Amino acid sequence: MPERTEFDDDEDEYTGTEDGETGEGARQRWTVPEEAGGQRLDKALATGLPGLSRSRVQALLEKGCVQDGSGRTVTDPSMKVKPGQTFDVFIPEAEPAQPEAQDIPLDVVYEDEDVLVIDKPAGMVVHPAAGNPDGTLVNALLAHCGDSLSGIGGVRRPGIVHRLDKDTSGLMVVAKNDRAHHALTEQFSGRTLSRTYQALVWGVPSPREGRIEGNIGRSSSDRKKMAVVTGGGKHAATRYRVVRSYGTALALVECTLETGRTHQIRVHMAHIGHPVVGDPLYGKGRAGRAGGKHASALPEPDRERFVGFPRQALHAVGLTFRHPATGETVRFQAPLPTDIKDLSDFLESL
Repeated sequence: MPERTEFDDDEDEYTGTEDGETGEGARQRWTVPEEAGGQRLDKALATGLPGLSRSRVQALLEKGCVQDGSGRTVTDPSMKVKPGQTFDVFIPEAEPAQPEAQDIPLDVVYEDEDVLVIDKPAGMVVHPAAGNPDGTLVNALLAHCGDSLSGIGGVRRPGIVHRLDKDTSGLMVVAKNDRAHHALTEQFSGRTLSRTYQALVWGVPSPREGRIEGNIGRSSSDRKKMAVVTGGGKHAATRYRVVRSYGTALALVECTLETGRTHQIRVHMAHIGHPVVGDPLYGKGRAGRAGGKHASALPEPDRERFVGFPRQALHAVGLTFRHPATGETVRFQAPLPTDIKDLSDFLESL
């Protein structure tokens, strides 16, 4: 089976679905019996739940698919269990069969025999998964490229080196052969490939240019979400600068990823009190109250245009990498899509 090498680009690591959804096919509740007391959680669950191997349980724990009786997400496989404890294990649906080619238009920014750079629209899922069996970027790539795609990503993710959220738009590079895939993977691993985003956020970050650093892990209160965590998680760093501010209500911010973690920009901006406009996951709670505070600075008739924006206002505007064949540094830019630009133009008119 081909090795799957694929990098997260401010998107969801949970491979069952995109955009933080669970994709669960079944939920099993298990109560720790007396004889299992003191065992590791992964061993106890594998023993107590038919059909689940220990490695499968460990993968489910890592993906945030296990909760304790209080609804808290549990990710530590070595946690010792106690008799009477209950755990809910969410079993994702099986991924769909090998995807088929579909004639879906692609916004091709650049293409040669090694790579394809596209401007992904909001609303397009990158690869088929539970809940999204077709209509994805992969289906479109199969029609556009035929057999000319890297096989390293496996039959369900041909050519896919990195991913974007379903509702994040912008630039992606696709590998058209294994040589290109390996070369791009090395650049992701070595952090020599540059990815730049622009986002419309609530409020104006201070200072206007800075660096956000904080480990990102699965939220303990909501397994669909990620969070900045003090213990565990993966190192994450984002550089930002304010491109344009609109009074105290909103700002257009440019973000550059030093790492590529699940929902990284969305999590980091919400963490500093400036959530991305329209973010359905991180624009609520404490971050959402911050957005509400800043929204009050807008004229009342105009607030709903921003409060009700139907997706996160986040776009991958820049992509720079060394060409896998020539070694030449290549740079690509993608202007803001119409929906975000309309918001920006409206703010300029106020």
